[in-house]
Amino acid sequence: MEKDLSHYRKAYTRGNLSKRSVPDNPMQLFQEWFYQVDELFPEDEVNAFTISTIGLDGYPKSRVVLLKKYNEEGFIFYTNYNSEKGKALKVNPHVCMSFFWPKMERQVIIKGLAEKTSELDSENYFDSRPIGSRIGAIVSPQSEVIDSREVIENEKQRLESLDASELKRPKHWGGYLIRPQSIEFWQGRDNRLHDRIRYNLEADYNWKIERLAP
Repeated sequence: MEKDLSHYRKAYTRGNLSKRSVPDNPMQLFQEWFYQVDELFPEDEVNAFTISTIGLDGYPKSRVVLLKKYNEEGFIFYTNYNSEKGKALKVNPHVCMSFFWPKMERQVIIKGLAEKTSELDSENYFDSRPIGSRIGAIVSPQSEVIDSREVIENEKQRLESLDASELKRPKHWGGYLIRPQSIEFWQGRDNRLHDRIRYNLEADYNWKIERLAP
């Protein structure tokens, strides 16, 4: 099978990005972009991002997860620590995050180091989730081979009969904080001459700002 996609072309004309006008702290720019996309396109999952890890088999693997918090320290998401990504992060905490907001013709690409959040943080977030989401986290042996979907559905039905107070966070489920070392902001421009501004964290914890060629 072969499909020629060479005629798939789109002109990027929605904005520009100047090194002279960006703030000193990349988290401020991230927040500005995040709010803009969320306000203009509330139907989209603005907090969805692709996270790439290096698996135990030596291959990189990317998947989409949801950002749940961000602050001056970094970016937080939650998952099963025994999942494929959890096992990968235990061995190699170096990750790459990528937000793609096509309607604004923007990307944000983040390289950083992942570490587990506190037990208290994980407990608080787990308890704030809808009942169905809590049950889902409990019943799924994420990334493991299972015989059939019925295995999951049967356990789900059993847990649905319990009181919400009985749905405790599994010890193998919790948050990761990704501390950024590099954050690149990408704004699409016409003729593929895109604007790319990269922030690199230096030894003194200040950010070095550079423009990259498209």
